[in-house]
Amino acid sequence: MAEMTRPLKPADETPHEPTSPDEPNPPRDQAEPLWRDALGHCLRRLRLERGETLVETSRRAGVSPQYLSEMERGVKEPSSEMIAAVAGALDVTLGDLTLSVATTLLTARAPARTAPAGVTCQAAYALAA
Repeated sequence: MAEMTRPLKPADETPHEPTSPDEPNPPRDQAEPLWRDALGHCLRRLRLERGETLVETSRRAGVSPQYLSEMERGVKEPSSEMIAAVAGALDVTLGDLTLSVATTLLTARAPARTAPAGVTCQAAYALAA
């Protein structure tokens, strides 16, 4: 398996380290969204685009409406089987859903000028996720 490394930030973008225990870390501009949050947003968007209720989609997926609601709100860390079941109920492939979530994560944090472009790059990020 290939080893993943994080790109180094320029020195002026390095987070401030406190010089004493009493000095707090400055607040981060924006926390990076979690996978489960981005997944939930994508699932809700797809369900609402279809004009469906939680009950309708959850029945087809074979999950409870409460569980689907928790997935959409980013409360649950669903298994790949659960994600695939809900994706199927929404008539999207697991690959397309993963790509959508990966794209959401990329655009949420990276400035437009540095965001990778192109289907190949997006697919690579989706597969890595």
